[in-house]
Amino acid sequence: MHTEAEYIEEKLLKFAEAVSEEQRTEVFEVKVSGGKNRFRLKIVIDKKDGVTLDECAEFSRKVALLIEENNIIQSSYNIEVSSPGLDRPLVTARDFERVIGKLVRMNIKDKEGIDNQKSFLGKIVGIEADYVVMALENKTITIPLNNISKARLEIEIK
Repeated sequence: MHTEAEYIEEKLLKFAEAVSEEQRTEVFEVKVSGGKNRFRLKIVIDKKDGVTLDECAEFSRKVALLIEENNIIQSSYNIEVSSPGLDRPLVTARDFERVIGKLVRMNIKDKEGIDNQKSFLGKIVGIEADYVVMALENKTITIPLNNISKARLEIEIK
């Protein structure tokens, strides 16, 4: 048995994926909070070159239209559509694929680290199976995805 919020989140994900396909964006997150008299609907989208404010607004309008047409929310609600941000955390292989060639700051779980180092700053070179390949200043390292405790895109100022 689903709660109302779970039901709405399930439907919202389907609507977001449909709009995402039409707008050639990717859905990163769909979250529903609140309840009874007011729901907060949060959708995070992105694409290779980033999304604009206008694209987020258009996405929001299209999802709201689908919600209204399908009558899935009986109370009031707010929709928030945004991008994941420049310093978003990187977790999945797909996250790392998106940032190949970009600067990333990463920490690993392994107590011994790599050459006694647990924190790295370098460019992502690629993904091989369940490993992230990172070019450091003087070498290239390969880190298992499950050994990464934290990774974020670094903002490069040129």
